[in-house]
Amino acid sequence: MKPAHSSTLVGALRGLSLGNATALQTARATPTRALDAARRLQNARAFSTTTTAMGNWLEPKLNRKDKMAKGRPRVATGGSAKGTTVMWGDYGLRMIDHHRRISAKSLQTAESTIKARLRGEKYRLYKRKNCNIGVFVSGNDMRMGKGKGSFDHWAARIAVSQIVFEIRGKIHEAIVRDAFRLAGNKLPGQWAFAKKGDAPIVGITPLDNGLTLEELKAPRRHIAPQEMLEASSPTSITQPGSKTESQPKP
Repeated sequence: MKPAHSSTLVGALRGLSLGNATALQTARATPTRALDAARRLQNARAFSTTTTAMGNWLEPKLNRKDKMAKGRPRVATGGSAKGTTVMWGDYGLRMIDHHRRISAKSLQTAESTIKARLRGEKYRLYKRKNCNIGVFVSGNDMRMGKGKGSFDHWAARIAVSQIVFEIRGKIHEAIVRDAFRLAGNKLPGQWAFAKKGDAPIVGITPLDNGLTLEELKAPRRHIAPQEMLEASSPTSITQPGSKTESQPKP
């Protein structure tokens, strides 16, 4: 039979060893958790800090019973080039003909086409638009009136020269061009291939070759000074209500 004092000493030593190991593991776990958090932030999407609780880009988490106006896409004619350049990828797909609404089904078909063409490649696909516009329609045989109609589909407003899809990864440019060509055939309108570093576009005018936004906003026609206009006028200026020599005297 073992003495009681030896078993007590062994139990105390075991308790000390467990306590030291727990403290050491806690000290080592703190920088590990910090590194894991840093990696998550590094791999996070740089253009969005919100969670995915609001739905996806093809069908937002909104109440379909709240009817909204379809509206028209806002075309930046006042000097805005927002959304016309490639931001996070290396290549992009840009619409070049006219602003329009595009349904979520068409965008989903284009996304599936791109993924089918790039199957096996290492890439990341960015979606720049969100289908947050509800389209409500009435039947073909409905009389005028009787309300707005029922929900039909989700859509996205896309203005001219805006980027819809972007791709980044270890992939050849020719392959991306072919994938975007196939996707553009599935979408309404005309589409063009864009690269990172291309000049922004205001409306349909690219800001390249030294053209600035201030020069684009400036008036196209230079008006001459008033003194030059008066000197070059062949006839005298007649004030309203005054009599000229051609008028007969009473």
